[in-house]
Amino acid sequence: MKKRIPEFKNEDDERKFWATADSTEYLDWPSGKRRKLVRLKPSLRTISLRLPVSMIEDLKVLANRRDVPYQSLLKVFLAERLTEERKASGPR
Repeated sequence: MKKRIPEFKNEDDERKFWATADSTEYLDWPSGKRRKLVRLKPSLRTISLRLPVSMIEDLKVLANRRDVPYQSLLKVFLAERLTEERKASGPR
């Protein structure tokens, strides 16, 4: 019989628990099924990025045409390029 997974106060407590716990004592991995976590939001990290003023102005113009914030447009551009690069480099 598997151990019961404790309830956690927050994500940090859960992270600390799983960093030391043997998951096989709590989960029956062979009977597990793959799931898509459609509501899972990716973790975000704020970064500082220095860009030429002209590049920012161009982004703002393009974003304005699309009626989106320029930072959101920049994320879209980065995501598209990352996808292209992954396809070009092939499977790892």
